Amino acid sequence: MRQVIGVDIGGTGIKGLVTDEEGTFLAEAVRDTEARLGRDSILGQLNSLVEELLAGHPAVKAVGIASAGRINADSGEVVYATDNLPGWQGVQLTQWAEAAFGRPAAADNDANAALLGEAWLGAGRGRPNLVMLTLGTGVGGANMADGLLPREASCSTGDWGHSVLVPDGRPCNCGKRGCVEQYVSGRALLRLARDETGREYTHGREVMAAAEQGDAAALAVLERFTAYLAQVTANIGATIDPELIIIGGGVIQSRAVWWPLLVAKAGKKPAGRIVPAKLGNRSGCFGAARLAQELLHRIEIDKGGDTCRDKEEREHG
Repeated sequence: MRQVIGVDIGGTGIKGLVTDEEGTFLAEAVRDTEARLGRDSILGQLNSLVEELLAGHPAVKAVGIASAGRINADSGEVVYATDNLPGWQGVQLTQWAEAAFGRPAAADNDANAALLGEAWLGAGRGRPNLVMLTLGTGVGGANMADGLLPREASCSTGDWGHSVLVPDGRPCNCGKRGCVEQYVSGRALLRLARDETGREYTHGREVMAAAEQGDAAALAVLERFTAYLAQVTANIGATIDPELIIIGGGVIQSRAVWWPLLVAKAGKKPAGRIVPAKLGNRSGCFGAARLAQELLHRIEIDKGGDTCRDKEEREHG
């Protein structure tokens, strides 16, 4: 079984795992992104994580990378990134990875990768028409139609995090106002909690824990948070009507306390097609691993094609 590494780079953390062609989980590693320190620091953390995984699994054949931002999946370039990852725009991810690790590499947007992971092994398995929302430091989005991710020049299809939810609303670091990311991301949850309760929270888990303990102010925060999220899913459903809207990212780990609130606000019919990511916060890693497997498959086909052409030339030429 071919082994590959799948890595997911977010604004707060970098996660990576080793898996084989069947999706068997073999090893895992994590690092803080340390995004505030800029591009070189992020790449240093990525290098450290992958080298740790390679030390335990030297037979790995390829590396797949999922990253926040708009990624050209053909070239592996980060064509656009917000200040969630400072200095990240313009990074040639696959070129860098191939030089650093001596193996073929593939890269894509983190939400695209998460959707690939869920379609391969998770909640979307067997469903060709899907939407993915990843709620982390920011909000990622991806669409799948007839089992395929759309590829276009702008690399922005499915970027639900930067669709406008509240006209003339909060300024977003993408330059617009009222974007979804400003209302249903992990950072948005912390800001909402601070504004509503007057307390300083350092992580969304603290808000969730307070709500689980029956804290009325924290519960009120989650009521507003899930109201925004329900509106986002309603807008998506009205726009493209997918079979499922899969919600993943770091916030999904605490869904026990807020998921029932979302379901109640979404209504009976829409709620039936809103599902949590089955792979949890590893969806992007598994999707990145899938990218690596697909890359190896294409390389094998190309090699096989060259062999067949050579054979034909020898027989007829």
